[in-house]
Amino acid sequence: MLFESGYFALFLASFLAATVVPFSSEALLSGMLATNYNLYWCLGLATLGNWLGGMSSYGLGWLGKTKWIEKYLKIKHQQIEKTRKMVSGKELWIALFCWLPGVGDVIAVILGLLKVNVWLVSIGMFIGKLIRYVVWALITLKVITWIS
Repeated sequence: MLFESGYFALFLASFLAATVVPFSSEALLSGMLATNYNLYWCLGLATLGNWLGGMSSYGLGWLGKTKWIEKYLKIKHQQIEKTRKMVSGKELWIALFCWLPGVGDVIAVILGLLKVNVWLVSIGMFIGKLIRYVVWALITLKVITWIS
């Protein structure tokens, strides 16, 4: 069942949507729900794919070096440290917002660049992305019920 083309496409689309590739996995999720795909499989695979994509963005940030930020982005070391201190203790809450279109990918990369706790980022990001897809699915199902 997992490798049925629709489910695999949703997983892949959700993964890509969480990277710098501009793609809407929500449209595919809605289409699949409208054609009676299993709600729980859809939610699970969309969340997993999007979370893994977000964690790959975090990983790319982790590979970055503070020297590169200073050199290419012209951000002073003091500002980087100030930001690191500001984020400290709030990693999980900040990671919840990695689901946001456009800026979510940037948040994930910055959390990686700052080398914040991977477990807190992972948990926060997963919860945020799960909530996003649950809300989207509920709206989709409500619209489907309303139309039919």
